[in-house]
Amino acid sequence: MTQETFKNTVFILRNEMYRFAKRFVMSNDEAEDVVQDLMVKFWQKKDELGQFGNLKSYALKSVRNECLNRLKHHEVKLGFADMQLHRSELYSMEVNNLKEQIIGFINQLPEKQKMVIHLKDVEEYEVSEISEIMEMEENAVRVNLMRARQKVKEQISQLMNYEQRSISR
Repeated sequence: MTQETFKNTVFILRNEMYRFAKRFVMSNDEAEDVVQDLMVKFWQKKDELGQFGNLKSYALKSVRNECLNRLKHHEVKLGFADMQLHRSELYSMEVNNLKEQIIGFINQLPEKQKMVIHLKDVEEYEVSEISEIMEMEENAVRVNLMRARQKVKEQISQLMNYEQRSISR
């Protein structure tokens, strides 16, 4: 098939193909993309097009199939995006829940330990500064900080072990 024959038999169908595609995809740009992609495919198979009796029917069937494939692909992409959004929401909820539980563990500590861990890990004061603020020896600050962290660590470990057991069942 020559370029002139292609132009007179296939290319003249582009407007009808576009209108048909528009009914499926509801977007001018997407319908144009469908027709353009099919024109490229038809040109690549120009020597095989002669074996189809009704070229118009073949072209419109091709438009329909291409549109349906694109719609399926779009649905898959949306499904994947929804799944990713759901995962990130669950992760965010888990992180917020864990954060709240850690704050709860810290709030259960004795007052000195609670103040020391807050000043050191949240406010980021140095041990010497905490010593001045709380009027304690630096060693006492270090000991209270170590004990507070150890208690919080143990409670987090217990929580994780509990959750791991409940997941395993």
